[in-house]
Amino acid sequence: MRPAGTGGRRRGRRSRRGGWIERFGGGGLVWALALFNIAVAVWMLLASLKSTREIFARPWALPAHWLWSNYTSAWEASNFGPAFLNTLFVVAGTALSTIALSAPAAYVLSRVTHRLSGALTVFFAVGLGIPAQAITLPLFVLMNQLGLVDSLPGLWLLYTATSVPFTVFFLTGFFGSLPGALEEAAALDGASPWRTFWQIMMPVARSGIVTALILNIIQHWGETLFALIFLQSEQNQTLSLALLGFLQRMQYNDGDWGVLFAGVCTVVLPVLVCYVWLGRRIIEGMTLGSVK
Repeated sequence: MRPAGTGGRRRGRRSRRGGWIERFGGGGLVWALALFNIAVAVWMLLASLKSTREIFARPWALPAHWLWSNYTSAWEASNFGPAFLNTLFVVAGTALSTIALSAPAAYVLSRVTHRLSGALTVFFAVGLGIPAQAITLPLFVLMNQLGLVDSLPGLWLLYTATSVPFTVFFLTGFFGSLPGALEEAAALDGASPWRTFWQIMMPVARSGIVTALILNIIQHWGETLFALIFLQSEQNQTLSLALLGFLQRMQYNDGDWGVLFAGVCTVVLPVLVCYVWLGRRIIEGMTLGSVK
């Protein structure tokens, strides 16, 4: 006869063993993926400092001669200067205008108890599931009628319109996690709803606002689809289009692969550094907004 409690102890050991496997197995997979991405980034950076012959002869070794001139050559040959300014104008304008439109909307949806609030929140959430390819043609027709094709302000407007659904959805959850006692205290002091939002709730929600701002910058820094369709002249090119043209010229002209990788690093590294520098703030903002 089996002693009492033996089955429970065995189930407990199996449960602990399964939890250990899930915890360390999942953690190992995450670390493996992170290390792979880091290795790719380091290899790309080292390749950008080599000659073409050295890239193929010694792909995993450190550069024998650190060719920092590859970055100068890439910058001069690819029209990155004007493209960088165009990208900075569009991305910064998009991030600021998206926050300016989305923060008040998210605050109202999270605080005002009305039968339409839930429906409007769902409406913004539905916008997240619409693929960009499905709306490209009607957007082009509309933008062409408005005279905004091949225009940086037009691309700015387009980026803002497509960024608002995610930002509203994200900030709605964040504002909903803030304590209502702050608004009650402000109302007792005679503050209007508008003043309460700008002077009290916005500073308190700074982590969520900064997170949404950073996510918008990362999303649009290397965006290519809309830029390729709606920008047609070279003077309006963003960094992603300048890099695409640079890659095509280098491939057809038997170009220098070291300079080619230097051009890729010029586009990728700024946003990568931004993400590494502010990654903890992004995680904090998303975590605080996920629970009440």
